[in-house]
Amino acid sequence: MEYILSFIVGGVICVIGQIMMDATKLTAPRVLVILVVSGAILQALGIYQPLVDLAGTGARIPLPGFGYNLAKGAIEGVSKGLLGVVTGGLKAAAGGIAVAIGWGYLMALIFDPKSIR
Repeated sequence: MEYILSFIVGGVICVIGQIMMDATKLTAPRVLVILVVSGAILQALGIYQPLVDLAGTGARIPLPGFGYNLAKGAIEGVSKGLLGVVTGGLKAAAGGIAVAIGWGYLMALIFDPKSIR
């Protein structure tokens, strides 16, 4: 049942992003920012954590999950003062950021990136 819930929640999040790109004139980077910021806002309001508890990686992996992770780290860093607020989110998301940079670099080495005109 965990896999089904994870698949459904992750799929619904991705469908929301796709609908935002298809039904509006929003570009993909703007949709990305909207989804990440919405995850952070929902975590700050205490709404995203129950979704993560329900769906696990289905809620953590899509873009709102990145915002959730940043906000959760910042909230936990509050007890360490102003510097903890700033560094808490980065520490919480460091693994995902490192993997994204590493895979992006590897793909750039393997494939020949070309600009589309």
